[in-house]
Amino acid sequence: MTDCSGAGGATLEHVSWKVLLSPPEMSPVERAFLVDAFDSGWIAPAGPDLDAFERELAEFTGAAAVAGLSSGTAALHLALLAVGVQPGDEVLMSDLTFAASAFAACYVGATPVFIDADPLTWHLDPCVLEAEMEERAAAGRLPAAVVAVDLYGSVCDGTRIASICRRHGVPLVEDAAEALGARRDGISAGRFGTVGVLSFNGNKIVTTGGGGALLSDDAEVVARARHLATQARRPVPWYEHDEVGFNYRLGNLNAAVGRGQLATLPARMEQRLAVRSAYQQCFDGVEGIRFQHTPAGCSPNGWLTTVEIDGPVFGASPTDVLDALRAEGIEARHGFQPMPLQPVFAGSVPVTADDGSVAAHHFHAAVSLPSSGRLTSDEVRWIADTVLSARG
Repeated sequence: MTDCSGAGGATLEHVSWKVLLSPPEMSPVERAFLVDAFDSGWIAPAGPDLDAFERELAEFTGAAAVAGLSSGTAALHLALLAVGVQPGDEVLMSDLTFAASAFAACYVGATPVFIDADPLTWHLDPCVLEAEMEERAAAGRLPAAVVAVDLYGSVCDGTRIASICRRHGVPLVEDAAEALGARRDGISAGRFGTVGVLSFNGNKIVTTGGGGALLSDDAEVVARARHLATQARRPVPWYEHDEVGFNYRLGNLNAAVGRGQLATLPARMEQRLAVRSAYQQCFDGVEGIRFQHTPAGCSPNGWLTTVEIDGPVFGASPTDVLDALRAEGIEARHGFQPMPLQPVFAGSVPVTADDGSVAAHHFHAAVSLPSSGRLTSDEVRWIADTVLSARG
């Protein structure tokens, strides 16, 4: 297979990967759902499989209602609209995330304000958020919303973050794009906020070949999102629209694949967590490699095993490691580049606990390793040995 991500170097070029970072994991279950949907004739962004997928996601997560959408980015856009973010508002959010989290704020005319990460979990730091919210409350300039991101398949401290938001009357959007199936404090990822967001992109633990979802315990919020996602078309026997809408609904064929993926998710989570455990065994006793911390009460889904590498202690830099992996045809990548370091957000200053940025440190230190649940123990050992070989 080929890719042009340029994981370990500065240039983009085609590489024939022997091992992919996070490939889709399909089975006969997904195929059967897809063939049945195809034969039904519902080749559209509507149909019985889309309806069923929404019900099954609601049951799986415990949410009152779910809207299946064309992407996680579309879900983020609609989530901010649903909680009332308007042009000129500010939205506080994790600075360590994929750009879609911040882009959604820009879509609605708001300004993203980036909050630094916790040094152990790499999620939005509740202490930094709380201090910033208190300061803003005293100055009378609370944000229109907070967006907390669940990173690498783990779950942020949603209980505490939601409590902070409730205290100040600010809605919380939980970007759980990477964390479907994960739980914290007995609550499913995506359900800590007023609105939760999921992604079914090709590399996610549940994929529909592209897609996303919006979920909430407020069924009216989901109904409004679904209305906007269907071009805000009114239920009359002609084309009539009462506001500007979007073409954001998930296709019925995609939803059929998602139904099969959801049915097999628990087993695939177990397999991916076993791969993470195997990496931990391989690196046991190796100084300079640190895994993402899993807090008490948190059950990750194992989506992406990511480590921080302390170059001087380990004996090789993260870039050296990525280059060694790339030379063997093993796809890996840097951790997320923080939003304040992105050219599109040049000039933005993150809110941090001190003069240092945890997110910036993470970006320069982190490496995400191949995480498919179908990796064999020999393949995991080969990948780990390649990481260690970077030390020369």
